[in-house]
Amino acid sequence: MLDTTLVALSDPTRRAILSRLAFGETTVNDLAKPFAISQPAISQHLKVLENAGLILRRIDGTRRPCRLAPQALSELDQWLAAFRRTMEMNYSRLDALLAEDSPGKDQT
Repeated sequence: MLDTTLVALSDPTRRAILSRLAFGETTVNDLAKPFAISQPAISQHLKVLENAGLILRRIDGTRRPCRLAPQALSELDQWLAAFRRTMEMNYSRLDALLAEDSPGKDQT
């Protein structure tokens, strides 16, 4: 699922849609307004986001409101946290190594 999420997030239009949905549920037509692309193209983007588990869509009469899925980014967040811990450990080791070799250190 992580790969699907990353692919979905790779497109700037889809990221913009997610940013808009962070403010709350809205319809496909409202999501399409700020973009210079067709409503069917927006619907394709929404399908990608839905397949990645990032958004939820429901039927409300003739409306098709969308909203962010709860915990949508939890798997990505866990992966990034593990990656962040590894990077922090690497930088800490590098800092320690550089501190040992610093020119201000007494070398008697």
